[in-house]
This record gives sequence, structure tokens and C-alpha cells, in this order.
Amino acid sequence: MRVMVLGAGAIGSLFGGLLSKNNDVTLVGREAHVEQVKKHGLRITGEIDAVVHPFAVCDVSEAEGKPDLLLITVKSYDTGEAAEIAKKVVGEETLILSLQNGLDNLEKITSVLGEKNVVAGVTTEGSLFLKPGEIKYTGRGSTVVGEINGSVTERVRRVAEVFNAAGFKTSVSGSIIREIWKKAVVNASINPITALFDIKNGEVLQHKPLYEFMRRACVEAVRVARKVGMEMDEEEMVEKTQEVLMVTAENYSSMVQSLRKGKSTEIDSINGYMLRMAVKYGVRVPINELLVRMVKIREEMMR
Repeated sequence: MRVMVLGAGAIGSLFGGLLSKNNDVTLVGREAHVEQVKKHGLRITGEIDAVVHPFAVCDVSEAEGKPDLLLITVKSYDTGEAAEIAKKVVGEETLILSLQNGLDNLEKITSVLGEKNVVAGVTTEGSLFLKPGEIKYTGRGSTVVGEINGSVTERVRRVAEVFNAAGFKTSVSGSIIREIWKKAVVNASINPITALFDIKNGEVLQHKPLYEFMRRACVEAVRVARKVGMEMDEEEMVEKTQEVLMVTAENYSSMVQSLRKGKSTEIDSINGYMLRMAVKYGVRVPINELLVRMVKIREEMMR
């Protein structure tokens, strides 16, 4: 399969790198990273130790041919721009897969590219961008892909097959939007708290006030999700979030990493989106509202 990864950061490089063993992969990323990959290959440490050699470019115009699969892995705030760039390379049969955090990415992508060839996915694979040309595979997880309309098609089955062959445990869901919301609930409950205190995920479980803060944020998020039409249980999602904290105890969330680099976080597309839905449906979410405001302050301070 001919694959293009738009957004060769930590996750994009991980998927593109491992997919390149069996597929024709092009990574689209920042100049420093691209130059190192061109010269020395992409080094992956952590769960595996390997050097892979995908084709890497800074501009999609440097790529040859139309991809069979376009994997969008940019941060949520760059999604609109990425969709505009994608217009230059997608063909009639190109499948466009969003594998991102956040709740508004599909809206941004389909508003530019239409819905016909757009599918969605979520992943719990862990990756850390160490330096240009090198990432760390911090933890094995699972990936789910599916059609936006809930149908189970041959094309998403094919994506799952290709991902599984590359070593990513992948399944197909008939309710991918619900899966996106479930991951967003977990992220909304963990990422802002770890970002505000600059701590590893597992440390939330070590401090009772932080755990209670996480729990309340999770319950609020579930109540919003249910109003939007996503079937979800409060206690089940609290337990799921606790499991994620234990499994990823040594990981720093993406929000922690963003703030440390002085970059914007994805708070607007996670807790911020939930806050907008809460206002729309009349749900009180004081903890999530506080988290959004405090992360915004931290963003300003870190810049």
C-alpha cells in the first residue's frame, strides 16, 4: 500500500516508520526531522530498537503519485491547514484516516475534503519525539478504525490488516465516533491535570486530591457525552481512566510535552469542545471549565 503520513511527529513517525517495512511510506514533517530521516533513517527505540527508511519530505509536492492511504496525525489545531494541504495529493480513491486526539477533527477534515473517503481511528500506542530523526516507542497499545457512518467496509478492514501486519494491534469498530468520544473522555480527565502539575500519568494516582479531581472531570465529561448521544457509563469510564493511568504510569501526556516545548496544547479540541457542548445542552461542568482556563494560562506562561 502507498501511504502518506501528514504530520510526522511522535505518533505519525511511529506509524509511518513501522508501516514502511511492508509499504511504500512517505512522511511529511518539519525540515530538521525530514533531513535526519533522509540522511540516517528514522531511529525507533523503546519497545523496539530499529532504524527504518521511509521516504521523507517537507512539502507534499515533493512526493510522487497519489497515496492509497493518507494518515493525518497533526495536532488538532493544525487540522484545517492539513486538510487544505491534503487536497494537493489525494486522488479519487485515496482513503483519508484521521488518527488524532480531539473531538472536532472530522468536522474540520470533511468540511474541506468531503465525507466520501474520510474514515477515523483512535490509538493508545505511546510515542515520544526525542529529537529530529529519533522517536521512542514508549508503550504498546491498541488501535481502532472505522467508517464515520458506522458501517463495516472492506476498505477499513484492509487498513486494519495493514496495521496489524506492521505490528499494531488493530480492530474495526461499527461505532468509531463513540470510540473517539471515549478516548476524549479519558484524555480530558488525564491530560490537563498532568499538564498543570507537570507530572507523569501515574502520579495522578499517588495523590488523593488529584485523583478526585480526575474523577470529577471524568464524570462531567461522560454526562456531556451522553447528552450528545454517546452511550457511556460514569463508573465504567472512571475505571477505564484509572486503568490508562496505571498502564501509562511512566508516560508524560501530550499536553505535558506540548507545554514543555512552549507550544499550544489540544485543550480546545478536548475539554474545550466538551465545554461548548455542555453550554449547548445545559450541562454543568465546573471542573472542565476550570481546567480549560488554567491550561490556557499555562500556555501563555510557557510561551
